[in-house]
Amino acid sequence: MAIIAPSLLSANFLHLESACEMINNSDAEWFHLDVMDGRFVPNISFGIPIIAAVRKATQKICDVHLMIEEPEKFTQVFKDAGADVLTVHVEACNHLHRNIQQIKSLGMKAGVAINPHTPLEALNEIIGFADLICVMSVNPGFGGQQFIHATLQKIERLKNKIIQSGAQTLIEVDGGVTLENAANIVAAGADVLVAGNTVFNSQHPAETIRLLRNI
Repeated sequence: MAIIAPSLLSANFLHLESACEMINNSDAEWFHLDVMDGRFVPNISFGIPIIAAVRKATQKICDVHLMIEEPEKFTQVFKDAGADVLTVHVEACNHLHRNIQQIKSLGMKAGVAINPHTPLEALNEIIGFADLICVMSVNPGFGGQQFIHATLQKIERLKNKIIQSGAQTLIEVDGGVTLENAANIVAAGADVLVAGNTVFNSQHPAETIRLLRNI
């Protein structure tokens, strides 16, 4: 079974409290929180106040995905806001190993996200240090995009790299995850599924989470 991380980016922002309650009462283990700065990606989402509010509303894992430039400047404030997992983009980090060390030194799990066009070789030297690799299966910045099918082969190759290195790194897949493709994504090697529109556009979000969890 994969860990399910509903993405609050797809929730109704006028009713975030009820969205949090739904996730708390569901089979989901993580909250996925997307932070966008309008620079690294062409969109602005939400930041510290929302994450701090969600932290107060749940005991579940807060999985914070930074789609921002210069993430090292904000690591401490995201820790203070309540992040349990903090993920930075390989494309945004000039000193990725240092970024990972910084995140871990603050007591968080360190994640590294990789965009669809970025080759896995960019991760070769840090696989054993990261707790999580977030494979973007859409181009980051907006919810509701379709899954890029070639990502399945990328997940398989990444899984082999992790096994060969002897690491315990989790593979998270973010973008276009649906009930129809989730089984193939998990079969390819994913451990964590981020689901936004699939959950929050569902007539029965908690049931959708249960179905994803049981795939």
